[in-house]
Amino acid sequence: MSSDDVLLRRAHAADAHAAADVWLRSYASALPTVRCAHGKAEVRDWFARVLVPQYDTWVAVTGNSVVGLLVLKGDELKQLYLESEWRGRGLGDRFMSLAKRQQPDGLLLWTFQVNGPARRFYQRHGFTEAERTDGQRNDEREPDVRYVWQPQA
Repeated sequence: MSSDDVLLRRAHAADAHAAADVWLRSYASALPTVRCAHGKAEVRDWFARVLVPQYDTWVAVTGNSVVGLLVLKGDELKQLYLESEWRGRGLGDRFMSLAKRQQPDGLLLWTFQVNGPARRFYQRHGFTEAERTDGQRNDEREPDVRYVWQPQA
């Protein structure tokens, strides 16, 4: 199945648990050396109480399964996670196009410095590095990097 067969839609309250589980699996797969600062129950509660009802949260759905998620809070891209088998199949590109349509004046995001694949993905989509930190301001205490995207004039 190609990413074109996957529906991108706004998340509903009923998607919170499935989206949280995608986040948990993807985080564990993509960031094996970064400790997850929150337990599974906390992550599921955060999705149900905060991300889905309060933020601009989108899910990628195929059949009855959530296979990816995008979370925007204003001009900040807060979360972009895919099931590992959906990486490299164009679904992330579709989410990025959606994010840019939702925030055409520009976006910012943070990612961990150790996450080379994510950093290359964001750079490929026109994001430029704006700041590096030692990680003392994030829950994981992991060095991170802030990227910004500004549309071409």
